[in-house]
Amino acid sequence: MKCPYCGSKETEVVETRDSEDLETIRRRRECLKCNKRFTTYERIENINLIVIKKDGKREQFDRDKLKSGIIRSCEKTTVSLEDIEKIVTEIERELRSADSVEVESKKIGQLVATRLKALDKVAYIRFSSVFKRFVDVEDFEKEVKRLIK
Repeated sequence: MKCPYCGSKETEVVETRDSEDLETIRRRRECLKCNKRFTTYERIENINLIVIKKDGKREQFDRDKLKSGIIRSCEKTTVSLEDIEKIVTEIERELRSADSVEVESKKIGQLVATRLKALDKVAYIRFSSVFKRFVDVEDFEKEVKRLIK
């Protein structure tokens, strides 16, 4: 590791900690030449996930896109940003642990819907209306009746 202050490559790790999400490692380092300390973060480099859209097109998995879709569904509900982040992390972890690097968008939608259904019914209905492409009020009505049962 190169010192950001003097450029020396002679540094040592003084302290190592896992982050709360266990996805990154925080390291405090000290330069042996100038004696200044600095922090580095290490993250495992993940293989890119490919999402297969309904029309057959492929695009790279975008964690932020998934998160923003869930946030829109959860507006004006009691679902916290922390809950949303947890859902996104769980889904991404599940997708990355699968056998394939390609996943259908339908599968991602089902994973989100399942988690929202358990967390907040209104957010679930909002998400489902887009994910399942509700066309009219009857579609909403059917889904709400299924939810009530």
